[in-house]
Amino acid sequence: MTSGTPGTGTTATGNADYRDGGLEFPASFIFGSATASYQIEGAVNEDGRGPSIWDTFSHTPGLVVNGNTGDVADDHYHRLEEDLDLMKSLNLQAYRFSIAWPRIQPTGRGPANPAGLDFYSRLIDGLIARGIRPVATLYHWDLPQALEDEGGWRVRSTAEAFGDYARIVGEAFGDRIHTWTTLNEPWCSAYLGYGSGAHAPGVTDPESALRAVHHLNLAHGLAIMAIREVASNNPQFSVTLNLHVVRPATGSDEDADAVRQIEALGNRAFTGPMLLGAYPADLFEDTKEITDWSFVFSNDLHIINQPLDVLGVNYYSTNLVRVWPGDGPKQNADGHKDVGGSPWPGAGRVEFLAQPGPYTEMGWNIEPSGLEELLVSLHGQFPGQPMMITENGAAFDDVVEDGAIHDVDRIDYLRRHLTAAHRAVQQGVDLRGYFVWSLMDNFEWSYGYSKRFGIVRVDYDTLVRTRKDSALWYAELAASNRLPD
Repeated sequence: MTSGTPGTGTTATGNADYRDGGLEFPASFIFGSATASYQIEGAVNEDGRGPSIWDTFSHTPGLVVNGNTGDVADDHYHRLEEDLDLMKSLNLQAYRFSIAWPRIQPTGRGPANPAGLDFYSRLIDGLIARGIRPVATLYHWDLPQALEDEGGWRVRSTAEAFGDYARIVGEAFGDRIHTWTTLNEPWCSAYLGYGSGAHAPGVTDPESALRAVHHLNLAHGLAIMAIREVASNNPQFSVTLNLHVVRPATGSDEDADAVRQIEALGNRAFTGPMLLGAYPADLFEDTKEITDWSFVFSNDLHIINQPLDVLGVNYYSTNLVRVWPGDGPKQNADGHKDVGGSPWPGAGRVEFLAQPGPYTEMGWNIEPSGLEELLVSLHGQFPGQPMMITENGAAFDDVVEDGAIHDVDRIDYLRRHLTAAHRAVQQGVDLRGYFVWSLMDNFEWSYGYSKRFGIVRVDYDTLVRTRKDSALWYAELAASNRLPD
């Protein structure tokens, strides 16, 4: 059987169900795992850390499943050495972690907090000592609450403060970080945080969401410029985007235009300025009733358009859209919690249809072909741009049997998506590595502790870590760069 993407002129051989075995990845291909600070660290009130928007959001009744918070999470802050040894036991070649801005600057401004710098310095040194490359994400959603009180990502001053923060951590760790990632999924920060209200800070205003899009883009550029000035080890620079694979429900021109509009909001609003130095004209046209985009200043696009050594790609599922016919309830099956607001400003005519299963516990469809399609499409749009899969994984309802977790569904998920990644490489995509989400079960944002993504189980009562079968499978893969049979 073969698979391919229309228009590429290339194909990759394999099983139609993406269950291939024995595939070998290039020797230089990196296998790692990823986490985020608020999801695992805990210790939210210790050693000078200030409150973040997620502290505020999670402590607001009714916003997070079961009233869960990240106050303790996986207690990674106090179990650092144990977790570093765990990573080593899994043969990880790289570890993608995020730095908590309020642990470095409690209010988002001013001098660095020495205890915060010390924690991440110990983490970085511990990784290097174990032969694991440190991949640092500057922002994985935990904005200092003090900056949100001043307007958050709706205002330009937050982007400017982010540049100052980047310089501080660049000066502290700029001799040791292998890859700097500026932002994780700015789509979520902007549209779920300020549009739909499903994520912190819980705002439901379409103009605020679009303002946040731009100021996050600006923050990305300012951060790279700042770290580039102070880093001494010639690091790589990256950003991680959750780019959407959007498919039309029918072959109609209307549905094709629905795809175009969602891709403009979900993908090109970020890849345009970051990789091409311009916002797409159709994005401005689609949203002209919401804003005139006057918050984009004349030199902003020059700042945002910084060369990237690697583009981080997060992928979990696909979207199926059409123009809503208006007869009956409108479906909003875009994979995100519906709390009343919309994460798609100006796209009220677009309907997101439910897709066939199977599904993960998040309700997301399992579609490995979408990953291949996305990578090959990006390769066509941005020839020569190296890429990395910075998140891919699945939540399942794991069952503990005699102290073991036989998560065959997760192994199957990973196998099929790694097969998709391998096929993309066969088609000429410059794919440098794969980071499984996530190293450990953790605080899954507004779903609290009800969803488990980890290849390592965390007992939230005892905080004991247990490697699932998927962790053992992944360790074999990372040791050999060969997909286990």
